[in-house]
Amino acid sequence: MKEQQREHLYKILVIGELGTGKTSIIKRYVHQFFSHHYRATIGVDFALKVVEWDENTLIRLQLWDIAGQERFGNMTRVYYKEAVGAFIVFDVTRSQTFEAVRKWKADLDTKVQLPEGTAIPCVLLANKCDMSKEGVVNNPTEMNEFCKENNFAGWFLTSAKENLNIEEAARFLITQILHNQKALNLDESGQGSVPLSGSTPMAQSVPRRTCC
Repeated sequence: MKEQQREHLYKILVIGELGTGKTSIIKRYVHQFFSHHYRATIGVDFALKVVEWDENTLIRLQLWDIAGQERFGNMTRVYYKEAVGAFIVFDVTRSQTFEAVRKWKADLDTKVQLPEGTAIPCVLLANKCDMSKEGVVNNPTEMNEFCKENNFAGWFLTSAKENLNIEEAARFLITQILHNQKALNLDESGQGSVPLSGSTPMAQSVPRRTCC
């Protein structure tokens, strides 16, 4: 007899500076669509992606597209509430958007945590990699070290325009979320726990499909 399919609803934040391609990434992932003409997100927008993870697991991702404008910073605690994972996006053609990543990560970590008080899994997306890249993103070793220092689960070079590594990054984040949920469920059942750090490798810094 086939096991009844389990369904999970996960709230995912997509944050970063204005103009880094957050909306484009979401549109590509959810609708397989790209446009050069998006208006800047005002406040917050939503999208739903249904993922058939395996024959027994259906995952619904509620993607929250958070505006990059600093003036909306006071509302982010409301927007972040109950999130279980996040993407922070920067634009590889604008080094100042990478410099802002630490600010976004620190803000995220202070405003939302997992039930046991640890940071939610967060993946760094180096977006627009189909264009000329600036700064540290050209050095995978430095990027790996940056992610380790700032507690990112991993990082990916992405291009919403060329559909590069969007799906791969999402699957990596879902894996992190499922791992955390399994650990939480084991803790609650009194059967022990699964380590939340060190058991899942960092995302490969070199994408599966070359982007240059």
